[in-house]
Amino acid sequence: MLRKSLLILVGFMAAAVLSAQNYSLFGTVDRSRAIYQAGEPILFTVKLLDGKQPVPGKKLHWQRTGDDKITQEGTAVSAADGTIQVKTTLKQPGFVRLYVTVLGGDGKPLTDAKHRPLFFDGGAGVAPETLRGLPEPADLDAYWQQQKAKLAAMPLKVLEKKELPGNDKVAVYDVKLACPGAMPVSGVLSMPKNAALKSLPAKVSFHGYGFSGSGPNLTEGAKGIFFDVNAHGILNGQPKEYYANLGKTTLKNYAFSDKENANRDTTYFNGMYLRLIRALEYVKSLPEWNGKDLEAYGGSQGGMQSLAAAGLDRDVTTCFAWSPWNCNLGRTQQGRLVGDWYIKYTPALSYYDPINLVKRANPNCKLSIIANLGDYVCPPSGVWTAYNNWPGPKTMEVRQGCEHGFAMPNYPKFLEKSGPTQKP
Repeated sequence: MLRKSLLILVGFMAAAVLSAQNYSLFGTVDRSRAIYQAGEPILFTVKLLDGKQPVPGKKLHWQRTGDDKITQEGTAVSAADGTIQVKTTLKQPGFVRLYVTVLGGDGKPLTDAKHRPLFFDGGAGVAPETLRGLPEPADLDAYWQQQKAKLAAMPLKVLEKKELPGNDKVAVYDVKLACPGAMPVSGVLSMPKNAALKSLPAKVSFHGYGFSGSGPNLTEGAKGIFFDVNAHGILNGQPKEYYANLGKTTLKNYAFSDKENANRDTTYFNGMYLRLIRALEYVKSLPEWNGKDLEAYGGSQGGMQSLAAAGLDRDVTTCFAWSPWNCNLGRTQQGRLVGDWYIKYTPALSYYDPINLVKRANPNCKLSIIANLGDYVCPPSGVWTAYNNWPGPKTMEVRQGCEHGFAMPNYPKFLEKSGPTQKP
């Protein structure tokens, strides 16, 4: 389901080490940052190695796609130094993607013992700092004021706080909180024992797409308040069969219902976002919280939630989002490249789009965000748009040749960093 892609754009060397033959593919572009202007030539060099030795005479198949809806592909034979080159261009702001595989004697891609292809999946951006999404709903602020009023009408109440095994320094609790909708907030709280009042920073961690419960974190819990919130309000600490069954029944294909997504009040994200607001509210109510340090943290769907948390609660002071999901949900309306796994756009979803909500973040809140050039579960165009819309200090790391579910060892990274920006 999450086929291609993991976690600023880089043009340095990137490797996918997958083959049973000890082959690896490395990809570079012709500059240190894979950022270009419209119409500039983009030159990719992809090298095939066996261990540290170049492999000449092998057929490599490449496919170029991009936000211009142009697809090109071909086959080239690796030179004496193991390389092929692919030259392309993009005449508009956006991203171009290059996917390369190695062909065996039967003309099929070489695979490893798990039948995964040996590949390079990377890309480059053209004027990505100019990217914006569709116009946001005119009543977006009014809508979220209404939703917060609905939340306030159900006072914060701890439905359950059950102590779990910790250690001599960290206390752990399974926590359920009252929340509007069918499901409560459900998470596991880890924090230092006998902490003084107003002494601890707090971090709320959100989950990626899936069906898992929350768990303790003794490492983070030794540093401060750490609240790991599952995405659904489901039970924690259950046998794996419990979660597998949810994935086959009540949570099967959650958030993908066209019918639910046609209405801003019935989309699955409504309950999810109300729960994340309440989770933050609960952490801020703890007497040990220092009243100033509050981090929202997560990757993929968790990254989407962390961005939304910062936009919906201006007490959030730090936001970390690895390859956040659903940034620029209207990307198909703009003709942007998507992968095989994405939610069909409806205007109702614009109320939940992180690129709109992040504009409301506290201008002093610090953002750390990660994008992957080969990730088309969470395309780099959307991640970059969220970055562009962030009003405060921000850092972005873009990883070349990384997909959503695969990150190469020792990948190079390039950082973009800026202070507060004017609201887009």
